[in-house]
Amino acid sequence: MSQRDLLIEIGTEELPPKALKKLASAFHDETRDGLSKADLKFSNIKTYAAPRRLALLISRLDESQQDRTVERHGPAVQAAFDADGKPTKAAEGFARSVGISVDELETKDGKLFFARSEKGQPTAQLIPAILQTALDNLPIPKRMRWGDLDAQFVRPVQWVVLLFGDEVIDAEILAVRSGRESRGHRFHHPDSIYIPQPAEYEVLLESEGKVIADFARRRDTVRARVEEVAAKSGGQAVIDEALLDEVTSMVEWPVPVLGKFEERFLGVPQEALISTMKANQKYFHVVDKQGKLLPYFITISNVDSKDISKVREGNERVIRPRFSDAEFFWNQDRKHKLEDHIESLKSVVFQKELGTLHEKSLRVSQLAGDIATQLGSDKQQAQRAALLSRCDLMSNMVLEFPELQGIMGRYYAAHDKEPGDVAQALDEFYMPRFAGDELPKSKTGQALALAERIDTLVGIFGIGQPPTGSKDPFALRRAALGVLRIMIEGGLDLDLQAQIDQAVALLKDKLKVKDVGTQVFAFLMERLRAWYQDQGVAYDTFESVLEVKPVNPIDFNDRIQAVGAFRKMAEAESLAAANKRISNILKKAEVRIAASYSDKLLQDKEEKELAKQLAAVSKQVEPLLAKRDYENAMKAMAGLRDVVDAFFDKVMVMAEDTKLRDNRLALLNQLRNLFLGVADISVLQQ
Repeated sequence: MSQRDLLIEIGTEELPPKALKKLASAFHDETRDGLSKADLKFSNIKTYAAPRRLALLISRLDESQQDRTVERHGPAVQAAFDADGKPTKAAEGFARSVGISVDELETKDGKLFFARSEKGQPTAQLIPAILQTALDNLPIPKRMRWGDLDAQFVRPVQWVVLLFGDEVIDAEILAVRSGRESRGHRFHHPDSIYIPQPAEYEVLLESEGKVIADFARRRDTVRARVEEVAAKSGGQAVIDEALLDEVTSMVEWPVPVLGKFEERFLGVPQEALISTMKANQKYFHVVDKQGKLLPYFITISNVDSKDISKVREGNERVIRPRFSDAEFFWNQDRKHKLEDHIESLKSVVFQKELGTLHEKSLRVSQLAGDIATQLGSDKQQAQRAALLSRCDLMSNMVLEFPELQGIMGRYYAAHDKEPGDVAQALDEFYMPRFAGDELPKSKTGQALALAERIDTLVGIFGIGQPPTGSKDPFALRRAALGVLRIMIEGGLDLDLQAQIDQAVALLKDKLKVKDVGTQVFAFLMERLRAWYQDQGVAYDTFESVLEVKPVNPIDFNDRIQAVGAFRKMAEAESLAAANKRISNILKKAEVRIAASYSDKLLQDKEEKELAKQLAAVSKQVEPLLAKRDYENAMKAMAGLRDVVDAFFDKVMVMAEDTKLRDNRLALLNQLRNLFLGVADISVLQQ
């Protein structure tokens, strides 16, 4: 079948920078799916995305659908006609559904049968509808209209290119008639650009239109030019990937511009300067080899100016008042100590049923102190850090730059000569801020971060407002994952249930929900399940450990690793099946099972050997379990496979003699309890 390239371009006013990548990806996927549903084959789709365009180059697309035969089977012949040979309603309904009379239907394999050859439609006729559907399905939260038109899109559409080979597909898309003329850079080449063939699109846009349409290539260009300019300044650029994407989405022809600011501003905490450069101005900052901020920034201009100094001066002029504000806030805030703000927290409500930030700080202080004691850290420093943890929220700097909460607390605490661990904890209090973020490193910071999150979880669950569906206004899922990561990755040997119970006791006068501690622990286990699944841990491995209800996340993790190693052993499948069999036998026994078996009642050679081996392995395993060396404990227990298999092959557990039966049940129960010292391997699906 003949094939041609297809170029689709939707030209618009400037698209939202933060949404551009997502829109381009969705446009690709929706168009691909539309072509597949239409049974149109192609070799490749290349996506283009720039501030004023979304485009696709579809290579070697079929010129038309394949011809096909449509076949349908109807009701059985005996059900299609009555005793007089007249068509039944079933036959008439089937005939109507295929658009012919009953007389025209055939029979095949004892059923009414319909077959029709359908000629494939030309691709040019199908593309407008496929494109419109793809555009309708793009993830656009709020579509806009322009002028008096009914068309709706993320931004007003200015031109549309639909070029199939060297022919235009004539259609009206989003109130614009399609053609073969694109447009170049808004300033460098505002005129139209004639596209002879789809494959020439990218080259012509760049050579004539001053537009790098390929997002990935434009992104690489921005990165390379930023790094090059930074190196010339004697420093290195810090390139945040999200900022790089956003800047790439804002320019069609990237031109780097190195700007400079007064060195006196370096006396302000560098996080404040960096924050305003990135968030407000979309600048890349420059640091020295030690990571210290240098008085430079790099902006990406969308215009290749004849006088680049004017662009530089304009950007330097814009940044100066923002830095001056940050300098003013820094100087004003240091006129007061952090502790001076403690009283003012009484006027700020955390949650109306849970009280003020001051009340929350007092609860967290007590809980953090208890956790610090268990961690072998300074209780008083943890309590002090908790009392100061929210004070920077009342500072001018954080009111202006909310993303600096915690960071500014650390600076102000250091200025107030608070102990180093206390100052560091005020920053670590917020860690991890997002998935994959770094964790608190100091014991004081770990205690504070745990106490804060556990108090929030218990409090919000306790007033009956747990997360529902996608709604999680208090970010409890993130808080739960933070608790688990801090404990597991931080190697903190803590009883999680005990910390939850302590938080319940501190909040008890404000709680409405019964068994809130149980609910919070179960919620944390659900988050732990999701975390392990993200790491590739099998679902049933997690369930096997959950069945034995460890309350210490470190202990839980050790068991997970041990079960994962056990599953790789040759003995795993047989022992998991044996444990499942034992579990079923014990559940159905309907008798009280003794805590231990009697050697005197052992009769068969196989049960005696099992008892002997069980005793030897138990003696080996018990000290391993005591020190939580679960992996080696599982290795030792794996050695029981042969005697367990032999036991089930030769020994009748449910013997008629009740003494023999009960003794064998006790033996199996002891065997099962040995494995339950690590996990319930009976739930493993081999």
